[in-house]
Amino acid sequence: MTHLPALVTLLTILLLFGTAWAVGSARSRYGIKAPATSGDPAFERAYRVQMNTLEQTVMFLPTLWLAAQYGFGGWAGIAGLVWLAGRVWYAAAYLKDAAKRGPGFTLASAGWLALLLMAGFGVARALVAG
Repeated sequence: MTHLPALVTLLTILLLFGTAWAVGSARSRYGIKAPATSGDPAFERAYRVQMNTLEQTVMFLPTLWLAAQYGFGGWAGIAGLVWLAGRVWYAAAYLKDAAKRGPGFTLASAGWLALLLMAGFGVARALVAG
């Protein structure tokens, strides 16, 4: 269980690669030439999935590793898997219909909030212990 955060990190990297691949594929399929970021709605959805996932990952990874470092390695890994499952659900739903992205976003947010609480508690405990 202590290596679960590392596995989640690797899977997150694959998710980021997958969203980048989806944007590249959509550019080709819909004739959207770089650096354009608008055009066909299907391309715009793929682009937003990539950007939203990247934005969320910037907050997710440090929180995952803080929680893991400060005493919650296994639980951090589990919460990380919840975040990851939510982001995959979010991406798949958003690519089909932007209005359907909510449940995946909610699940990912719950995983991240759990990590934030673990990280905050762990860091506070370490500061108090000196």
